[in-house]
Amino acid sequence: MTDAAVDIRERDIATNGVHLRIVEAGEPGQPAVVLAHGFPELAYSWRHQIPALAAAGYHVIAPDQRGYGRSSVPAHIDDYNIEALSDDLLGILDEVGAGKATFVGHDWGAVVTWHTALAVPERVAGVAGLSVPFTRRSQVPPTQAWNKLFGDNFFYILYFQEPGVADADLNRDPAATMRRMMAGMARIDGAAMIAPGPAGFVERMPDPGALPEWLSEAELEHYIAEFTRTGFTGGLNWYRNFDRNWALTERLSGADVVVPSLFIAGAADPVLGFTDHAGSMKYRTDNRGDLLIDGAGHWIQQERPEEVNAALLKFLQEVAH
Repeated sequence: MTDAAVDIRERDIATNGVHLRIVEAGEPGQPAVVLAHGFPELAYSWRHQIPALAAAGYHVIAPDQRGYGRSSVPAHIDDYNIEALSDDLLGILDEVGAGKATFVGHDWGAVVTWHTALAVPERVAGVAGLSVPFTRRSQVPPTQAWNKLFGDNFFYILYFQEPGVADADLNRDPAATMRRMMAGMARIDGAAMIAPGPAGFVERMPDPGALPEWLSEAELEHYIAEFTRTGFTGGLNWYRNFDRNWALTERLSGADVVVPSLFIAGAADPVLGFTDHAGSMKYRTDNRGDLLIDGAGHWIQQERPEEVNAALLKFLQEVAH
């Protein structure tokens, strides 16, 4: 990951019982911004944001989160619980000498950064969630609710629960998995994604044919090479902690996000269909904006980097100085 105008560095740090590969730009002492990726992604997913935010005067840190890329892949499923994931991000702050940061998360990274804002608001200057809006802790364990909602239908998160099953499906052909996930999501057939039957996850994702304009073959190959090397189990283990996370966060039940917050999503993101975006806004008491970008899908910061960067820079100017 390089940019001629910005010095972008990579290094490994030890924190919270794991080693994390971080991509870093800007100088320590500048306002810190931590970028947390989702599934199945890498720090590389922020390649358009890192130089832009650093050039604007921020110390930007994007990790390969635990279970991904060049970072540790713990063996035990419970090592991927929400508190461990949040503590990884806080450990990055300690490593770079920052008392607080603005946290920006996409997809699963948004889940972790929303949690961090709830659990340790004193270390959060602001929080921006991409794709996944803030939701309060549910009244019952999540898998219980999803089993009741979906019944005999297929639901990918429930499919991901059994160790080994989705792993074999996604690992069978990492190139096909990543091509379908990164480039095929815009063509998802909602009915096919929940239809009962033996088909796994990858088979239900559409084959995109040609890549979209925002994703080059070289960029896709970067993801393919990393997931061919690591497999998908680390990322899938995040999903296997939904009920454990629910049990660990009883103290946060009913809590609001009180730090300054921003939400950005593609208007065509299928994830929005599983969330109550509009209803959740009232639980963010210092809401600085909700931006839905027309024509954009799930991989919002890669699909529409200029608009995402402009929104993030405006937010950072308000909260990070």
